[in-house]
Amino acid sequence: MVIKLGTAVISDQQGINHTVIKKVASEIAALSSKYNVVLVSSGAVGSGKKLLRHYKGSLTERKAAAAVGNPILIMLYQKYFEAYNIPVAQALCERHHFSNRLQFLQLKDTFDTFWQNSIVPIVNENDLVSNIELKFSDNDELATLIAVGFNAEAMIICTSVGGLMNHEKEIIPLVEKVDNKILGLVTTGKSDVGLGGMISKLTFTRLAISLGIKVVICGLKTDSPFREALSGTNGTTFNAQSSNLKARQKWLASGSITLGNIMMDKGAVRALHQRRSLLTVGIKNVHGKFESGEVVQLMDEEEQIIGVAKAKLAAKDIKDNISVKNVVAAHADDIVLF
Repeated sequence: MVIKLGTAVISDQQGINHTVIKKVASEIAALSSKYNVVLVSSGAVGSGKKLLRHYKGSLTERKAAAAVGNPILIMLYQKYFEAYNIPVAQALCERHHFSNRLQFLQLKDTFDTFWQNSIVPIVNENDLVSNIELKFSDNDELATLIAVGFNAEAMIICTSVGGLMNHEKEIIPLVEKVDNKILGLVTTGKSDVGLGGMISKLTFTRLAISLGIKVVICGLKTDSPFREALSGTNGTTFNAQSSNLKARQKWLASGSITLGNIMMDKGAVRALHQRRSLLTVGIKNVHGKFESGEVVQLMDEEEQIIGVAKAKLAAKDIKDNISVKNVVAAHADDIVLF
Protein backbone atom coordinates (compact mmCIF):
# COMPACT_ATOMS: atom_id res chain seq x y z
CA MET A 1 0.00 0.00 0.00
CA VAL A 2 1.15 3.51 -0.84
CA ILE A 3 0.13 6.40 1.42
CA LYS A 4 0.76 9.95 0.23
CA LEU A 5 0.78 12.94 2.57
CA GLY A 6 0.85 16.49 1.23
CA THR A 7 2.46 19.44 2.98
CA ALA A 8 -0.90 21.04 3.81
CA VAL A 9 -2.09 17.85 5.53
CA ILE A 10 0.83 17.51 7.94
CA SER A 11 1.51 21.22 8.55
CA ASP A 12 -0.02 24.11 10.40
CA GLN A 13 1.08 27.73 10.90
CA GLN A 14 3.78 26.60 13.34
CA GLY A 15 5.26 24.04 10.94
CA ILE A 16 4.95 20.25 10.91
CA ASN A 17 2.10 19.15 13.18
CA HIS A 18 3.46 16.54 15.62
CA THR A 19 -0.03 15.29 16.50
CA VAL A 20 -0.65 14.42 12.85
CA ILE A 21 2.69 12.61 12.50
CA LYS A 22 1.92 10.65 15.69
CA LYS A 23 -1.47 9.59 14.24
CA VAL A 24 0.14 8.59 10.93
CA ALA A 25 2.66 6.39 12.75
CA SER A 26 -0.11 4.75 14.78
CA GLU A 27 -2.20 4.03 11.67
CA ILE A 28 0.69 2.60 9.65
CA ALA A 29 1.73 0.44 12.60
CA ALA A 30 -1.79 -1.01 12.65
CA LEU A 31 -1.72 -1.70 8.89
CA SER A 32 1.81 -3.10 8.72
CA SER A 33 0.73 -6.62 9.68
CA LYS A 34 -1.32 -6.84 6.46
CA TYR A 35 0.46 -4.50 4.03
CA ASN A 36 3.94 -3.58 2.90
CA VAL A 37 3.61 0.18 3.31
CA VAL A 38 5.33 2.98 1.40
CA LEU A 39 4.85 6.45 2.86
CA VAL A 40 5.31 9.28 0.34
CA SER A 41 5.61 12.44 2.39
CA SER A 42 5.94 16.06 1.42
CA GLY A 43 6.96 18.64 4.00
CA ALA A 44 10.73 18.89 3.56
CA VAL A 45 10.63 22.39 2.06
CA GLY A 46 8.17 23.54 4.71
CA SER A 47 10.43 22.14 7.43
CA GLY A 48 13.59 23.77 6.10
CA LYS A 49 12.57 27.16 4.72
CA LYS A 50 12.33 28.80 8.14
CA LEU A 51 16.08 28.25 8.51
CA LEU A 52 16.88 30.22 5.35
CA ARG A 53 17.20 33.98 5.78
CA HIS A 54 14.89 36.10 3.61
CA TYR A 55 13.28 33.02 1.98
CA LYS A 56 11.42 34.02 -1.20
CA GLY A 57 10.66 30.59 -2.69
CA SER A 58 13.00 30.62 -5.69
CA LEU A 59 14.04 27.29 -7.22
CA THR A 60 17.47 27.30 -5.57
CA GLU A 61 15.94 28.32 -2.23
CA ARG A 62 13.43 25.48 -2.48
CA LYS A 63 16.26 23.04 -3.19
CA ALA A 64 18.22 24.33 -0.21
CA ALA A 65 15.14 24.27 2.04
CA ALA A 66 14.41 20.66 1.03
CA ALA A 67 17.99 19.63 1.83
CA VAL A 68 17.75 21.26 5.26
CA GLY A 69 14.22 20.02 5.92
CA ASN A 70 14.57 16.37 4.90
CA PRO A 71 16.61 15.29 7.95
CA ILE A 72 14.30 17.31 10.23
CA LEU A 73 11.26 15.55 8.76
CA ILE A 74 12.76 12.05 8.84
CA MET A 75 13.85 12.48 12.47
CA LEU A 76 10.29 13.44 13.37
CA TYR A 77 8.91 10.31 11.69
CA GLN A 78 11.62 8.24 13.38
CA LYS A 79 10.60 9.59 16.78
CA TYR A 80 6.95 8.58 16.47
CA PHE A 81 7.46 5.25 14.66
CA GLU A 82 9.94 4.25 17.37
CA ALA A 83 7.03 3.94 19.80
CA TYR A 84 5.89 0.94 17.73
CA ASN A 85 9.39 -0.51 17.28
CA ILE A 86 9.24 0.30 13.57
CA PRO A 87 12.43 1.63 11.93
CA VAL A 88 12.09 4.06 9.06
CA ALA A 89 14.25 4.59 5.98
CA GLN A 90 14.60 7.73 3.90
CA ALA A 91 14.32 7.15 0.15
CA LEU A 92 14.95 10.21 -2.07
CA CYS A 93 13.92 9.41 -5.63
CA GLU A 94 14.51 10.92 -9.04
CA ARG A 95 12.81 10.25 -12.36
CA HIS A 96 15.60 8.06 -13.74
CA HIS A 97 14.94 5.58 -10.93
CA PHE A 98 11.67 4.86 -12.75
CA SER A 99 12.53 5.53 -16.39
CA ASN A 100 15.45 3.08 -16.47
CA ARG A 101 14.15 -0.49 -16.11
CA LEU A 102 17.33 -1.81 -14.47
CA GLN A 103 17.44 1.03 -11.93
CA PHE A 104 13.76 0.55 -11.21
CA LEU A 105 14.25 -3.16 -10.47
CA GLN A 106 17.15 -2.30 -8.16
CA LEU A 107 14.90 0.21 -6.38
CA LYS A 108 12.20 -2.44 -6.03
CA ASP A 109 14.70 -4.94 -4.60
CA THR A 110 15.79 -2.37 -2.02
CA PHE A 111 12.20 -1.76 -0.94
CA ASP A 112 11.66 -5.52 -0.67
CA THR A 113 14.63 -5.58 1.72
CA PHE A 114 13.02 -2.81 3.79
CA TRP A 115 9.80 -4.81 4.13
CA GLN A 116 11.59 -8.07 4.94
CA ASN A 117 13.08 -6.22 7.90
CA SER A 118 9.83 -4.48 8.94
CA ILE A 119 11.17 -1.07 7.89
CA VAL A 120 8.82 1.62 6.56
CA PRO A 121 10.36 3.56 3.64
CA ILE A 122 9.54 7.27 3.65
CA VAL A 123 9.83 8.63 0.13
CA ASN A 124 10.26 12.12 -1.26
CA GLU A 125 11.77 13.59 -4.39
CA ASN A 126 15.50 14.35 -4.30
CA ASP A 127 14.92 18.07 -4.83
CA LEU A 128 18.57 19.03 -4.33
CA VAL A 129 19.76 17.41 -7.56
CA SER A 130 16.57 16.91 -9.62
CA ASN A 131 16.74 18.55 -13.03
CA ILE A 132 13.87 21.02 -13.41
CA GLU A 133 12.88 19.42 -16.76
CA LEU A 134 12.75 15.95 -15.20
CA LYS A 135 11.08 16.74 -11.88
CA PHE A 136 7.96 14.89 -10.85
CA SER A 137 4.98 17.17 -11.35
CA ASP A 138 4.25 16.63 -7.64
CA ASN A 139 4.25 13.84 -5.07
CA ASP A 140 0.89 12.56 -6.37
CA GLU A 141 2.81 11.47 -9.47
CA LEU A 142 5.66 9.99 -7.44
CA ALA A 143 3.21 8.01 -5.28
CA THR A 144 1.40 6.72 -8.35
CA LEU A 145 4.63 5.58 -10.04
CA ILE A 146 5.52 3.61 -6.93
CA ALA A 147 2.01 2.16 -6.59
CA VAL A 148 1.88 1.05 -10.23
CA GLY A 149 5.48 -0.11 -10.46
CA PHE A 150 5.32 -2.10 -7.20
CA ASN A 151 1.85 -3.49 -8.00
CA ALA A 152 0.18 -1.99 -4.92
CA GLU A 153 -3.24 -3.17 -3.81
CA ALA A 154 -4.30 0.31 -2.69
CA MET A 155 -3.16 3.92 -2.66
CA ILE A 156 -4.37 6.48 -0.10
CA ILE A 157 -3.93 10.16 -1.01
CA CYS A 158 -4.48 12.51 1.93
CA THR A 159 -5.83 15.99 1.35
CA SER A 160 -6.76 18.89 3.60
CA VAL A 161 -10.31 18.99 2.16
CA GLY A 162 -11.02 15.37 3.08
CA GLY A 163 -12.05 13.98 -0.32
CA LEU A 164 -13.66 14.88 -3.64
CA MET A 165 -16.55 17.28 -3.15
CA ASN A 166 -19.66 17.86 -5.23
CA HIS A 167 -20.97 21.33 -6.07
CA GLU A 168 -22.72 21.47 -2.67
CA LYS A 169 -19.31 20.99 -0.95
CA GLU A 170 -20.28 17.49 0.20
CA ILE A 171 -17.74 14.68 0.01
CA ILE A 172 -18.66 12.09 -2.63
CA PRO A 173 -18.19 8.66 -0.98
CA LEU A 174 -17.75 6.60 -4.17
CA VAL A 175 -16.72 7.38 -7.75
CA GLU A 176 -17.10 4.66 -10.37
CA LYS A 177 -15.25 6.43 -13.17
CA VAL A 178 -13.03 9.52 -13.47
CA ASP A 179 -14.59 11.22 -16.50
CA ASN A 180 -15.17 14.80 -17.64
CA LYS A 181 -18.20 15.09 -15.33
CA ILE A 182 -16.03 14.27 -12.30
CA LEU A 183 -13.18 16.50 -13.47
CA GLY A 184 -15.71 19.32 -13.90
CA LEU A 185 -16.32 19.32 -10.14
CA VAL A 186 -12.81 20.55 -9.47
CA THR A 187 -11.36 24.03 -9.37
CA THR A 188 -7.77 24.46 -10.51
CA GLY A 189 -6.56 25.94 -7.24
CA LYS A 190 -3.97 24.41 -4.96
CA SER A 191 -2.94 24.97 -1.38
CA ASP A 192 -0.56 27.72 -0.35
CA VAL A 193 2.06 25.19 0.72
CA GLY A 194 1.67 22.35 -1.79
CA LEU A 195 2.45 21.94 -5.47
CA GLY A 196 -0.49 19.77 -6.46
CA GLY A 197 -4.25 20.15 -6.43
CA MET A 198 -7.34 17.97 -6.84
CA ILE A 199 -6.94 17.87 -10.63
CA SER A 200 -3.49 16.34 -10.13
CA LYS A 201 -4.91 13.81 -7.68
CA LEU A 202 -7.70 12.81 -10.08
CA THR A 203 -5.32 12.55 -13.04
CA PHE A 204 -3.09 10.07 -11.25
CA THR A 205 -6.07 8.33 -9.63
CA ARG A 206 -7.46 7.62 -13.10
CA LEU A 207 -4.15 6.02 -14.12
CA ALA A 208 -3.91 3.96 -10.92
CA ILE A 209 -7.44 2.55 -10.99
CA SER A 210 -7.12 1.69 -14.69
CA LEU A 211 -4.15 -0.48 -13.73
CA GLY A 212 -5.94 -2.36 -10.96
CA ILE A 213 -5.18 -0.21 -7.89
CA LYS A 214 -7.88 0.94 -5.47
CA VAL A 215 -7.51 4.64 -4.60
CA VAL A 216 -8.98 6.60 -1.70
CA ILE A 217 -8.68 10.38 -1.41
CA CYS A 218 -9.30 11.27 2.21
CA GLY A 219 -8.46 13.49 5.17
CA LEU A 220 -6.73 12.80 8.47
CA LYS A 221 -9.26 14.25 10.91
CA THR A 222 -11.01 11.01 11.91
CA ASP A 223 -9.80 8.67 14.65
CA SER A 224 -8.48 5.95 12.29
CA PRO A 225 -8.24 7.73 8.92
CA PHE A 226 -6.41 5.08 6.89
CA ARG A 227 -8.41 2.12 8.16
CA GLU A 228 -11.64 4.04 7.68
CA ALA A 229 -10.54 5.01 4.17
CA LEU A 230 -10.03 1.36 3.27
CA SER A 231 -13.46 0.46 4.65
CA GLY A 232 -15.14 3.23 2.65
CA THR A 233 -16.11 5.42 5.61
CA ASN A 234 -13.55 8.21 5.14
CA GLY A 235 -13.11 10.25 1.98
CA THR A 236 -13.81 9.27 -1.62
CA THR A 237 -13.19 5.72 -2.85
CA PHE A 238 -12.25 4.95 -6.46
CA ASN A 239 -12.54 1.21 -7.04
CA ALA A 240 -9.89 -0.57 -9.07
CA GLN A 241 -10.70 -1.69 -12.59
CA SER A 242 -9.66 -5.13 -13.78
CA SER A 243 -6.18 -5.23 -15.31
CA ASN A 244 -4.35 -8.16 -16.87
CA LEU A 245 -1.12 -6.31 -17.57
CA LYS A 246 2.15 -7.97 -16.62
CA ALA A 247 4.65 -6.24 -14.31
CA ARG A 248 6.78 -4.91 -17.17
CA GLN A 249 3.70 -3.59 -18.97
CA LYS A 250 2.56 -1.83 -15.81
CA TRP A 251 5.98 -0.22 -15.55
CA LEU A 252 5.55 1.03 -19.12
CA ALA A 253 1.95 2.09 -18.56
CA SER A 254 2.90 4.20 -15.57
CA GLY A 255 4.41 6.63 -18.08
CA SER A 256 7.61 6.27 -16.08
CA ILE A 257 9.13 9.08 -18.06
CA THR A 258 7.51 11.05 -20.86
CA LEU A 259 9.89 13.49 -22.49
CA GLY A 260 7.70 13.70 -25.55
CA ASN A 261 4.72 12.38 -27.45
CA ILE A 262 3.92 10.88 -30.82
CA MET A 263 0.75 11.80 -32.71
CA MET A 264 -0.56 9.03 -34.97
CA ASP A 265 -3.06 8.87 -37.81
CA LYS A 266 -6.21 6.73 -37.60
CA GLY A 267 -4.63 3.85 -39.49
CA ALA A 268 -1.77 3.62 -37.01
CA VAL A 269 -4.21 3.72 -34.07
CA ARG A 270 -6.18 0.83 -35.60
CA ALA A 271 -2.97 -1.13 -36.14
CA LEU A 272 -1.95 -0.69 -32.50
CA HIS A 273 -5.31 -1.98 -31.30
CA GLN A 274 -4.60 -5.06 -33.43
CA ARG A 275 -1.37 -5.55 -31.45
CA ARG A 276 0.89 -4.41 -34.29
CA SER A 277 4.03 -2.31 -34.04
CA LEU A 278 4.01 1.44 -34.65
CA LEU A 279 5.55 2.33 -38.01
CA THR A 280 6.90 5.78 -38.79
CA VAL A 281 4.67 6.05 -41.85
CA GLY A 282 1.65 6.20 -39.53
CA ILE A 283 3.05 9.08 -37.47
CA LYS A 284 1.78 12.61 -38.09
CA ASN A 285 3.92 14.55 -35.64
CA VAL A 286 6.56 14.19 -32.92
CA HIS A 287 6.93 16.51 -29.93
CA GLY A 288 9.77 16.73 -27.45
CA LYS A 289 13.31 15.45 -27.30
CA PHE A 290 13.72 11.78 -26.47
CA GLU A 291 16.22 9.07 -27.24
CA SER A 292 15.80 5.46 -28.28
CA GLY A 293 14.61 3.39 -25.32
CA GLU A 294 12.77 6.21 -23.53
CA VAL A 295 9.03 6.09 -22.81
CA VAL A 296 6.77 8.47 -24.74
CA GLN A 297 3.04 9.13 -24.84
CA LEU A 298 0.98 8.00 -27.83
CA MET A 299 -1.74 10.35 -29.04
CA ASP A 300 -4.49 10.12 -31.65
CA GLU A 301 -5.44 12.89 -34.09
CA GLU A 302 -7.77 14.41 -31.47
CA GLU A 303 -4.73 14.73 -29.16
CA GLN A 304 -6.12 12.17 -26.73
CA ILE A 305 -3.47 10.07 -24.99
CA ILE A 306 -4.24 6.45 -25.83
CA GLY A 307 -1.15 4.78 -24.40
CA VAL A 308 2.61 4.81 -23.99
CA ALA A 309 5.51 3.12 -25.73
CA LYS A 310 9.22 2.61 -25.39
CA ALA A 311 10.58 4.30 -28.49
CA LYS A 312 12.76 2.19 -30.76
CA LEU A 313 14.10 5.37 -32.40
CA ALA A 314 15.06 8.81 -31.12
CA ALA A 315 12.72 11.73 -31.87
CA LYS A 316 15.02 13.06 -34.60
CA ASP A 317 15.24 9.69 -36.34
CA ILE A 318 11.47 9.28 -36.30
CA LYS A 319 11.02 12.70 -37.88
CA ASP A 320 13.58 11.83 -40.56
CA ASN A 321 11.66 8.64 -41.42
CA ILE A 322 8.03 9.75 -41.23
CA SER A 323 7.43 9.17 -44.96
CA VAL A 324 9.51 5.98 -45.12
CA LYS A 325 7.71 2.61 -45.18
CA ASN A 326 8.47 -0.35 -42.90
CA VAL A 327 10.47 1.62 -40.31
CA VAL A 328 9.48 0.60 -36.77
CA ALA A 329 9.18 3.47 -34.29
CA ALA A 330 7.99 1.26 -31.40
CA HIS A 331 7.69 -2.52 -31.23
CA ALA A 332 4.33 -4.07 -30.34
CA ASP A 333 5.82 -5.68 -27.21
CA ASP A 334 6.84 -2.22 -25.96
CA ILE A 335 3.41 -0.59 -26.39
CA VAL A 336 0.69 -0.39 -23.74
CA LEU A 337 -2.72 1.06 -24.61
CA PHE A 338 -5.01 2.57 -21.98
